[in-house]
Amino acid sequence: MLTTPPEDRIATIALDEATIIARSPDVENEREIALRDLVEDNEFRPLAAVAKGHKGPWQLHLSVVDGMLAVGITDAEGKAAGTIGLGMGRLRRVIREYFAICDSYYKALRKATAAEIETLDMARRAIHDRGTRHLLNILEGKIITDFATARRLFTLICVLHIKA
Repeated sequence: MLTTPPEDRIATIALDEATIIARSPDVENEREIALRDLVEDNEFRPLAAVAKGHKGPWQLHLSVVDGMLAVGITDAEGKAAGTIGLGMGRLRRVIREYFAICDSYYKALRKATAAEIETLDMARRAIHDRGTRHLLNILEGKIITDFATARRLFTLICVLHIKA
């Protein structure tokens, strides 16, 4: 974690469960790890909320509304600090690729050799990192965050996009 003021962090984060239709045990495990790690160590500064006088640590609610990611933000006093809508067009392709490689990876865990699993895991991480860089570009000018926080947010965004 970068050295940042204690208010520039996420205290809690929730996903809109109505958005999520189905999750496999593997995906549920990824979600739980991302949520736990994100709250433990993150950097997050919503620029518009701060400009309006709100202070963190922040509570976030992530949902998908009309194909856009909605990041609902509540400040440290429990006051609504706004919602940031993020167009997901630039992420759709990488999310599909990430789903495909994860599916292959989870299947490989059950029957592939260690070398095959390692190769798929390297590809999975590379696609995840590419999605994180896309997300950082989308967040530019709206939210200041670090790569590790954006990476965990990307995982949660993927979970929100899972359909049965």
